[in-house]
Amino acid sequence: MASSNLLDTGIYSLGQAARLIGAETRAVRRWMRGHRWKYGEGHRYTPPLWTSQLADADFDEPAIGFRDLMELRLVRAFTDAGVSLHVVKATIEAARERLHTDYPLTTRRFLTDGKKIFESAVDEAGDETLIDIRAHQIVFTHVIKPSLYAGIEYEGNVARLWTPLGNKGVALDPSRQFGTPIVVGPSIPTDTLFDVFVAEGRDRKAVARQFEIEPRHVDIAVRFEERLRA
Repeated sequence: MASSNLLDTGIYSLGQAARLIGAETRAVRRWMRGHRWKYGEGHRYTPPLWTSQLADADFDEPAIGFRDLMELRLVRAFTDAGVSLHVVKATIEAARERLHTDYPLTTRRFLTDGKKIFESAVDEAGDETLIDIRAHQIVFTHVIKPSLYAGIEYEGNVARLWTPLGNKGVALDPSRQFGTPIVVGPSIPTDTLFDVFVAEGRDRKAVARQFEIEPRHVDIAVRFEERLRA
């Protein structure tokens, strides 16, 4: 991928992505890198759920883009509700075909069309834990709800910015700072402000003077980073 394209793609390590969506790093690695395990005398392999935006990028460590990150939020919601990866993958593939996009879960249309897509994916996958159609509806309604999409700003049907819920004043914008969380207004990465805050003996005013910002901007960054690192 050309370096110029990276300016609008966002770059996240798998560990950072996991922290941002509230999942385990090993789960994100499995979803985005696939999983190989020993089976009898040989091995079996489960491929990634989809090909990352940065699959062709030349990085020392695996990384994903902003649209990958947004989709992973929905994958985590599905798996937290007990939906098997087999069904999740079937849902993604069915939605990709029906909605004509490589990143279907975070399109606005998935909120309205997603239930039928999910039910057909369950039937196709033959998942025995979700046989009853009413159970399908209950699971889907529990997982896919408007609150999951709150905080996402769209350009057409494409997610272009995310303001994480409960973190007022923080945004992830792939066109700024490679998508790292920034404080809205000064557009300074939250981790930069937090690191300086710690180095300055947790003196918020000293950090504000150094960056020529208001102390409240420091507070926003600190609250966000402390939640992220908890």
